[in-house]
Amino acid sequence: MTASKPAKRPVHGVLLLDKPLELSSNRALQTARWCFHAEKAGHTGVLDPLATGLLPVCLGEATKFSAYLLDADKGYTATVQFGHNSSTGDSEGELTAIGPVTFDQTQLLAALAQLTGPIEQVPPMYSALKHQGKALYVYAREGITIERKPRSVVIHHLQLLAFDGQQAVLDVQCSKGTYVRTLAEDLGRILGCGAYLTGLRRTRTGGFDLADAMTLDALEALSPEARLATLLPVDVLVRHLPAHTLDAVEVQKICHGQPVHLAEKGAIITGCRLYDPHQRFVGLGRMRADGLLWPDRLLAFTPPAA
Repeated sequence: MTASKPAKRPVHGVLLLDKPLELSSNRALQTARWCFHAEKAGHTGVLDPLATGLLPVCLGEATKFSAYLLDADKGYTATVQFGHNSSTGDSEGELTAIGPVTFDQTQLLAALAQLTGPIEQVPPMYSALKHQGKALYVYAREGITIERKPRSVVIHHLQLLAFDGQQAVLDVQCSKGTYVRTLAEDLGRILGCGAYLTGLRRTRTGGFDLADAMTLDALEALSPEARLATLLPVDVLVRHLPAHTLDAVEVQKICHGQPVHLAEKGAIITGCRLYDPHQRFVGLGRMRADGLLWPDRLLAFTPPAA
């Protein structure tokens, strides 16, 4: 007799996952979801199969707040190979020799300085950006090049960690929407020898750090109870917002879609985290032009009787 599949259950929280090489973000997400038998799951920004590292996975009610990490700054350790260009910008593509690598570390540091701060990037053809409803990489595989407009991004920090004369390892801290493959290509263009990405590991996103992440193998080895203990609370995704505690009557109103008056109106400019008198996270509130605090995005939450 075939054993039935475990029933899916409501599980809420954030798992910091260390995505392995050659596994898609969606496959990593579904594996993590299976480990918890969770009803609902979503990630907070795709990592390419050839990229590894930090992939926050949102389970249950945490998916309502995942957009806050999509917009967050990111951090990466990037390995760049000089002397060739790649048709895909990384080691999967067809390589074309460009020129000998004759620059020294001083010249490399100067080139990195040119790419630090606000810059313009042309998105690569091998990307998931859409054109007429179809991803650019689909056109690229068909040999079709689509004109792309430059995008403004910010490279907050670009530090050289290692350089052996042919390959460099970089610490990159950047805004959302930055293509590190394009950053590598631009570096090769400035240095006149071509360059492409051979390794990418995400180390930070939205205040989370890779040092706190768990591999899928480690997660699968845990008991069901121990797996639940790895989850961070839902409100970690919005911890950058100010917090406000509601009384029992206000919780009732907010959970029924009604606004509440706040004595300290000046303390909350726009959005805030809302908590009940027992410091349980209720959701987000937002001040409107009428001077009242309105519910913005709430947990599926049954408030206690006032």
